[in-house]
Amino acid sequence: MFITEKDKLIKNEQIKSPKVLYINLEGEKLGEIATKDAIRMARESGVDLILVSPNSNPPVAKAMDYGKFKYEKEKKEKETKKKQKKQVVKEMKFRLRIDEHDFNTKVNRIRDFLEAGHKVRAVVMFLGRDIMFKDKGKELIERIISDTSDIARSTREAKMNGRDMDIYLEPLSDNSDN
Repeated sequence: MFITEKDKLIKNEQIKSPKVLYINLEGEKLGEIATKDAIRMARESGVDLILVSPNSNPPVAKAMDYGKFKYEKEKKEKETKKKQKKQVVKEMKFRLRIDEHDFNTKVNRIRDFLEAGHKVRAVVMFLGRDIMFKDKGKELIERIISDTSDIARSTREAKMNGRDMDIYLEPLSDNSDN
């Protein structure tokens, strides 16, 4: 695991402040103490002195086991990473001259993606001289939106992106708990 600059904790002799607000192992505030005395007291308890709040006046230092603290912190970060849900954007491409059966098959696949909780990017590709019929592409996109309107909503208007026209669909909130 990489420790960034902001995650680095200042401990023991690295503490430059002359006085700190000392918190012992039980969590009791013992008041403002000279840093050297606080380090000595922490060492007598068999733990490290860690600067918890360096910007306060006086800085707050707590006696705790550094290795155990670091382990617990890493464990907590791993746990939160596991619980995060990555948003996947699936893509379905259409051509302007698409057969009815192919269109229905692709729309059914889009519905499957949406029901699984994924966002979908529906793309109408304009090949060759198809680019002259942008209105037909817009109609195709409107048809996709209407066929999936019961389980999805479009996040923005259809937009030209080079020679493609695309739309983003996202599942309605009641379907996104999968």
